[in-house]
Amino acid sequence: MKLINTEIKNKVLQSMINILDKEREQIIEENKKDLEAFDKDDQALYDRLVVNSSKVDGMIQAVKEVMQQEDPVGQTISDITLDSGLQVTNKTAPFGTILIIYESRPDVTIEAAVLAFKANNKILLKGGKEAINSNLILEKCWHKALEENGLTKDWIRLLHLKREETQEFLRNPSEPLDLIVPRGGERLIKFVKDHASCAVLVSGRGNNFLYVAEDANWEKTVQVIVNAKTDKISACNALDKVLISKNIPNYETKVKELQQILTNLKVDILVDGQVGKILTDASKIPNQDTWSEEFLALKIVLAEVENLDEGIHKINQYSGGHSAAILTESKEKAAKFMEQVDSAAVYHNASTRFTDGGQMGVGAELAISTDKLHHRGPLGLKQLVTNKYYVFGDGHIRK
Repeated sequence: MKLINTEIKNKVLQSMINILDKEREQIIEENKKDLEAFDKDDQALYDRLVVNSSKVDGMIQAVKEVMQQEDPVGQTISDITLDSGLQVTNKTAPFGTILIIYESRPDVTIEAAVLAFKANNKILLKGGKEAINSNLILEKCWHKALEENGLTKDWIRLLHLKREETQEFLRNPSEPLDLIVPRGGERLIKFVKDHASCAVLVSGRGNNFLYVAEDANWEKTVQVIVNAKTDKISACNALDKVLISKNIPNYETKVKELQQILTNLKVDILVDGQVGKILTDASKIPNQDTWSEEFLALKIVLAEVENLDEGIHKINQYSGGHSAAILTESKEKAAKFMEQVDSAAVYHNASTRFTDGGQMGVGAELAISTDKLHHRGPLGLKQLVTNKYYVFGDGHIRK
């Protein structure tokens, strides 16, 4: 992998900023073609497909942020001289070629590629057919920025493959692949994991839980639930399941109040058997699979649990390992919950909507990893490198 000078990489990104702004209207026009052809029945997918002037501003801001960040390549992790005299230096290094497979969101063509490029990786982009016109013009913008600075278009490429062709490419890639990042729903992730012949970094699946302890501040609780559920239903950090301690004061009154607030916001409510005794007009959870489902819709489960231990157990049993929150005024309960819940991000008295690179101080992100290797949580610029050992000797041999 050829290492590109940091200055050149930043010049490409500055060119990209200028090009995105200049081509703003054309980008939006091409996106309209995708929107007109899209089946609007899937509201979450449609929302992710939209590119307007604000979205272009977001793309430009993402490129600016990455341009201003320190180059993650060639950073010294450790440097030691052994008793043998060998000098062993461990440095950050590019992965090589990263394939990013994603659905609907054209902004990924910018935000994911800019991170991978600044980390000196070649990028292959496989967007969904629903965003083809948007992705094509964004690819042209990348190619113009690269060529303006003396680099080939090979650094960032859009793959034009049908489902069967993608499947074959994953099994027998026509060029070396070092990492695949699927960004999308459970079906996409399973498809990639079933067929890939290289490392796959799982990201994007939510099914996030919130536990309401008996000492929770109810005003805070309602505020957090409403934000986490309704702020952006298409996001992987949106809330799906609420577990309520049966011991909260005025339990029935508060559950009915929560139902009323959510119903007014057009949220469909599913309930378990216990909460169903209070909310007799609410729909029951249809089957056990619902507990593992990521809704990406104005839908939520309200269920009762005996105590904190049962809440933790249920979350670890069914959640996607993405984000989980506890509402409590007890630091001890919060500490236990946050230590024992097995999710990439755990929250005390805060909305799960903060699981985002920009919101968590990481900057622009490639994805939210729910894997434990090689990194968990927001995949920012610093996480898009691997490492490499440089060993210096003077005719050393091992005896």
